[in-house]
Amino acid sequence: MSRPLTHVPSVSVSYARNGKSTAANELGMRPMQERAYEKRGEQYLLIKSPPASGKSRALMFIALDKLHNQGLKQAIIVVPEKSIGSSFADEKLTEHGFWADWTVAPKWNLCNAPGEDGGKVNSVQAFLGSADRVLVCTHATFRFAVEKFGVEAFDERLIAIDEFHHVSANPDNKLGLHLAQFMTRDRAHIIAMTGSYFRGDAVAVMTPEDEAKFDTVTYTYYEQLNGYQHLKNLDIGYFFYAGSYVDDILKVLDPAEKTILHIPNVNSRETPADKNTQVDEIMRALGDWQGTDQATGFQLVKTEDGRVLRIADLVNDDPTKRERVSAALKDPAQKNNRDHVDIIIALGMAKEGFDWIWCEHALTVGYRSSLTEIVQIIGRATRDAPGKTRARFTNLIAEPDASEQAVTEAVNDTLKAIAASLLMEQVLAPRFEFKPKNLGTGPSPGFDYGEGGYDPAKCNVGFNEETGKIQIEIKGLAQPKSPEATRICQQDLNEVIAAFVQDKPTIERGLFDPEVVSEELTQLRMGKIIKERYPELADEDQEAIRQHAIAAINLTQEAKRVIAEGGSTETANTAFVDGVRKYTMDVRELDIDLIDHINPFGAAYAILAKTMSEESLRQVQAIISAKRVTMTMEEARELAKRALKFKNEKGRAPSITAADAWEKRMAEGVAFLQRMRTEAARG
Repeated sequence: MSRPLTHVPSVSVSYARNGKSTAANELGMRPMQERAYEKRGEQYLLIKSPPASGKSRALMFIALDKLHNQGLKQAIIVVPEKSIGSSFADEKLTEHGFWADWTVAPKWNLCNAPGEDGGKVNSVQAFLGSADRVLVCTHATFRFAVEKFGVEAFDERLIAIDEFHHVSANPDNKLGLHLAQFMTRDRAHIIAMTGSYFRGDAVAVMTPEDEAKFDTVTYTYYEQLNGYQHLKNLDIGYFFYAGSYVDDILKVLDPAEKTILHIPNVNSRETPADKNTQVDEIMRALGDWQGTDQATGFQLVKTEDGRVLRIADLVNDDPTKRERVSAALKDPAQKNNRDHVDIIIALGMAKEGFDWIWCEHALTVGYRSSLTEIVQIIGRATRDAPGKTRARFTNLIAEPDASEQAVTEAVNDTLKAIAASLLMEQVLAPRFEFKPKNLGTGPSPGFDYGEGGYDPAKCNVGFNEETGKIQIEIKGLAQPKSPEATRICQQDLNEVIAAFVQDKPTIERGLFDPEVVSEELTQLRMGKIIKERYPELADEDQEAIRQHAIAAINLTQEAKRVIAEGGSTETANTAFVDGVRKYTMDVRELDIDLIDHINPFGAAYAILAKTMSEESLRQVQAIISAKRVTMTMEEARELAKRALKFKNEKGRAPSITAADAWEKRMAEGVAFLQRMRTEAARG
């Protein structure tokens, strides 16, 4: 008998449904598209905006202006896979008020052309020599074309790169290398678009020098989801199972919900059988197979209550079968038909760029390859649709078993799932704007400071629902000095937090080391990540970014804890702001030292303890404890720096016998460094 799964969402958010993000202006542009169009004159434009916010159409508006009004010869749209090419099909934009329609000649949408990517290079060459204006191709086709013809062949043209997180500053990343070449030549215009501007491998998407050349349009998840008409609640959870996941699948898969189910990677330990057998077993668990729909290729399965489920199997790689199913899912005539399909079962498909507005549940078995992939999968469920008020993402993970190797792998998957959850909390929350609390600090226009209004005697929490910004005053907060550090604090804190939560030693110790001192995570580990990520910035700017990033993640965790302690599961859209406000009122003084003293992974551990069995939790803690290293030279040097700051502020050196764990740790760092120097002097 398998152990029942406990339903404890790690993230549960609610939104206002004010309808703003889906309302169009007189040119037919939604708010994100209008914001992007205002920047249409920029040579280099980066659009960071969530799935379903209308990035494809935003590009159409901007590209048409560049072709007709800015003197560019052609526009080349580059997508990661063929299926996404359909997002850039013809659109009659004039019907909604714009001054031109978007058209792509069928022969220039190379995503629909037969053959391999490498074989389509000649088509790119033919297009470059033609009078036609728009080409759509895959990242791979574009890379081959640049390698063959050089960047100069694309002068005076717009290159639009969709799903831009596929690019990397790593020299081995061809698309990233070509991008750097284009920017060095400086003769093409570039629009980069992504719903998740961080990569799963934590490598920077662009070098700081190249990124500084881009003007950025940011549209947040909060703005998008808060502005929907229908979707109000989004839950994200990770759950554990024992044995075969198929035995437990119906404990998390509700046949009444429109679901995309991603089965585990064929080489992962979660895979109980070959992929087609898994699909058969899932369908058997759901009911009795009734045959195949001849028109669509969908599998028909009758449930116990007499309903017939229409299931799209994208796992079976028989070309004739999968192409028929895939074509049926993309049928534009069925886009608004909720009853067209009930469940989609996939392995590598139905992720980024896959548009099924009715999806209510994205269920993923086993940890996927990266945080980016998780964010993309969650995006499948965050479309707005009539009657769809709640959506959820579930990551189903195998509990550790007795063997050391399997336990270690399970720990890695668990850490990655928690990292994804922590990151999504940041992505889904209102944007933070931190201000130092000083004498004379006053209220900012447009912010609501809650009951009683702004209080000059305390640290205030203000909220601007229009912009989705939450403003928090913190005593002792360092402010960035340079324009680049200011930009990072305003726009890129989620990217910094993504690197932090993906840092394995950090999350291991934060979750499973009972003796960890919070400041080792918030000051040392985060400080190290900032220094490595932004080495060109001055120390004071690095410290400002560190403080802002730690404040963002820790105040999100405290807001979640306060909301959970309130016991409400159906919260108003202001619950997050109310949680931060209540936490701020509960503490004696909101200062940066207090924030640094919070373990960023404490709330995540509380959820883990509810979802994982005690025995497994003990096993995991034992593995982490066995790997613990007392101290490295790098940590000792950083502790010594912090100790010097402590001495300057307190007028004395940290004491190795101090009751305060962080003061004691700083003193240990100084002692370790002195011991190493003494030993080195002795030879």
